[in-house]
Amino acid sequence: MRRTTNAKPAKHKDSDSELSILISSGDESEEWTPENAGPRTAGEKKMVVKRAAKPKEPKAPKPPKAPRTVKPRAPRKKPPEGAEVMEPASGIAGVKRTRTKASVGAPKELSDQSSGSNVKMKEERVSFIMQPPNQNNNCAGEGPSAATCTAKKEEPDESFTFGEPFPKKPRAAGQQQTSSSGQAQTFCNELNMNWNTIELLSTLSCVDQWVCGNVVKLLREDNTVPFMVRYRKEMINHMDADAVRDVQLVYEELCTLAKKTQSVIQTLSKDGVLTAELEQSLRSCISADELDHLYTPYKKGSKQTKACRAKALGLHDAASRLIEAPHMLDLRAWVKPDSPGLSSLEEVATGVGHILADMIAKDPETLTHVKTLCENNNVTIQSSLAKSANKEKDKSKPDAQKPGAKDSRVKDIDKFHLYLDFTSNVKQIQPHQVLAINRGESLKILTVKVNIPDRVKNDFTRWCINNRWRPKSFAVTELFDILKTSVEDSYKRLILPFLSRTFRSKLTSVAEKESIAMFVRNLRQRLLVSPVRGCVVMGVDPGFRHGCKLAILSPTSQILHTDVIYLHNSDQAVVKLRHLMTKHSCTKVVIGNGTACRETESFFADLITKNAFHPLDVSYCITNEAGASIYSVSAEATKELPNLDPNLRSAVSIGRRVQDPLAELVKIDPKHIGIGTYQHDVSSGALKAALDGVVQECVSFVGVDINICSEILMRHVAGLSASRARSIAEFRESNGPFVNREQLKLVKGVGPTSYQQCAGFIRINPQTLNSAKCLYHPSQTVSGKPAAKKAKGKSCVNIPSSINPLDQTCIHPESYHVAERFLRLVGGSANQIGELSLKQSVERKVNSCQFEQLASTLDTTPETLRLIIDGLTQPPGFDIRQNFGQADFKRGIVSMSDLRVGEVLTGRVDNTALFGAFVDIGVGRSGLIHKSNITLAKLPASQRRRSLALGPGERVEVRVLNVDPQRGRIGLDLIRVLQ
Repeated sequence: MRRTTNAKPAKHKDSDSELSILISSGDESEEWTPENAGPRTAGEKKMVVKRAAKPKEPKAPKPPKAPRTVKPRAPRKKPPEGAEVMEPASGIAGVKRTRTKASVGAPKELSDQSSGSNVKMKEERVSFIMQPPNQNNNCAGEGPSAATCTAKKEEPDESFTFGEPFPKKPRAAGQQQTSSSGQAQTFCNELNMNWNTIELLSTLSCVDQWVCGNVVKLLREDNTVPFMVRYRKEMINHMDADAVRDVQLVYEELCTLAKKTQSVIQTLSKDGVLTAELEQSLRSCISADELDHLYTPYKKGSKQTKACRAKALGLHDAASRLIEAPHMLDLRAWVKPDSPGLSSLEEVATGVGHILADMIAKDPETLTHVKTLCENNNVTIQSSLAKSANKEKDKSKPDAQKPGAKDSRVKDIDKFHLYLDFTSNVKQIQPHQVLAINRGESLKILTVKVNIPDRVKNDFTRWCINNRWRPKSFAVTELFDILKTSVEDSYKRLILPFLSRTFRSKLTSVAEKESIAMFVRNLRQRLLVSPVRGCVVMGVDPGFRHGCKLAILSPTSQILHTDVIYLHNSDQAVVKLRHLMTKHSCTKVVIGNGTACRETESFFADLITKNAFHPLDVSYCITNEAGASIYSVSAEATKELPNLDPNLRSAVSIGRRVQDPLAELVKIDPKHIGIGTYQHDVSSGALKAALDGVVQECVSFVGVDINICSEILMRHVAGLSASRARSIAEFRESNGPFVNREQLKLVKGVGPTSYQQCAGFIRINPQTLNSAKCLYHPSQTVSGKPAAKKAKGKSCVNIPSSINPLDQTCIHPESYHVAERFLRLVGGSANQIGELSLKQSVERKVNSCQFEQLASTLDTTPETLRLIIDGLTQPPGFDIRQNFGQADFKRGIVSMSDLRVGEVLTGRVDNTALFGAFVDIGVGRSGLIHKSNITLAKLPASQRRRSLALGPGERVEVRVLNVDPQRGRIGLDLIRVLQ
């Protein structure tokens, strides 16, 4: 009978280790049990195997201290050839034990990896063996499921409509389901809960089980979201990054719940109050609210419940008997006149009722039924002015002579005037309303209440007495009265607060997720704004007292000049500006939208109208300067611009935000960029994780030129971190620019997993390679001796020193052999990448046969082949941001007083919130398009998705609905989105 064991990941804290390797016990005996012991090779370091060491000489016997003599210890004999070295049965050789016995006759690739000064096995050399790019590796380009994956035609990228769940795409016939029932059972066993992890994950995320299983498998193998979305499309059913992150978030929540459940069980077991029934109830919880509901009565810090006190008096048997055998129950038998709580029949009945109420409130079937009743009835949430806030408001009226703190408090109350008498159905309330109510409640301005109709109570009481908690035999009237009282007490005292907490928690959770999703959409479109290249730009940080700070930047964002001008001294400012603009041939002015923005804009618009910069054709734009001041005093800015005043650094940042928004905005914490709303009302950890994920996604999908990009930008590439980015920068400084992607393997900290995750997103651009050689002064080239900065213990592998044209594309190195076969098939070469001739050859080949058949011929998947075709036909230096809009430059100015109701204008979305989108129409104030005016019919088909809708940077055509100059508000209606 063959022994089967579950595969377990083994992780070490070695500095060079990157992968969490997966080795099964069956493979252990096959790979690590020595059959033919052989001598050590000359190139090996100190062997881990101690049995194969040279036999020691026998020690001389010590002088006897007793009459008896001591025999000398026999020398260790070298095991004969072919003999087995016995190993302990538990553990995995070379992975779980500190002292490992390695096989002398093991396969060469494993024996080479087992040599080294460390006794522990290096994970990165066990789990990931890189092969030359031209080697025919059948599974390198397709991923784990590619070998048996049936070809499937890639569908158009119309994922899902915003506000609707992600549609389930049908799986092609014969497509492999990586998450088998055995794998799902493994996940379930690891979490040690009563529910199946994959099934519950599929239910909560509305994604097919096989996709959820694949996502979990990929996440457990340390794959990043950008890598999965681009290079493992067939495994995740073509989901986009937002959908994958949703599944990841739900899976992490389930893991956290399982971990918390295990901690609660251990605590209750230690306290001696854990029962088998309670443990099963805890392991069946599917939410943190359910777990807290069961655990709260047993917390040490909480007050002892009435049911616990009744159980301590020994009334638990009486309560159980009232349901199971009421005809045999006589409560007078529990009366003890001398015992408090049992001195009378009324006290005994009260104690029994408390125990029954506790049993009813903790019964899963009962809780499920009462939740169903609530779903079928009109449950509302109500907010009103808190009594304390009302008293403060009344006190502030007669004390009008003392403005200050009380006035500010009144202003805070006025901000919530919409919610001072607010009622809404829990199914219809909007996410931004939930967050506003929560904020008002935290400020003690609002009182919030969940109203559940009395019909729910009546139906619940009737169901409990007649169905779930009906006595199993005849019960006298007195016992029926106790049961009815217990049901009503359980509902009012225990279940109703639980339902209120559940509704509030669910509403808050949904609102937070929607708010974070809004942040994610806004940040993505802010980062993917098309850069303005090939021109000199002047960044202007406007100001009154300290003047306008200027920074003139070259087309490559190098600082050419910095200065300060004062608007009140306009004559000198005009002369200085004309001189600087003419000297540096500057035609673009970028003005920050901070203090004195309108005055500065009017100043430049007036000069442009007067043709003051002739013969230059100068235009200007307004950009969001949120976060520029924070960046100017940060450690990163000090390191990057050490000799520049912080005020001038802001002007540099403002100018660079238009030249390359992505490269500049990644230097700033995403929460300071000025996107979204209710930033401080959502979970800071969840918000940071989501925004960091979007930054990584955008940077990875755009790609970075490893030889010219900054260290800060490299940190956000999938698979890299701050330490690895620093190591790459140091390697680049000491060894010169990277010639190909293979040289990344020599960098300290870049192991197999890191290389696999980041390689496809890193570019080696031949056009910038020569210029990069002038920037660095290598002390030692890579093609000579091994790199000085390579990781400790890395072997001197043969890294090619020639340029590979495929390194400038989005094709992953694991698919290079497929790309080379495809090039030979179409009669092209890698040196023709991006040329028209190669594009025509590829089109002829694709049109001449079926795409799935072509992919099968190349032994790859249609998804991988489509990616290879894109990489070969896109021009060198292709940037996905070129399909997004640029900043709008203008030459004139329009004021708010010029607007008329019904006027049609064009503008650009500046920010979006849960209640609508703010549009900059060039009058100094952004107008609001309420969400009710953003309908699917007004959106193009490609943008009817939850991940896009309307976002910052999109050009729209709007109609003016109303203008309120006193409050500075403009109401707009969306006509259409401009392409």
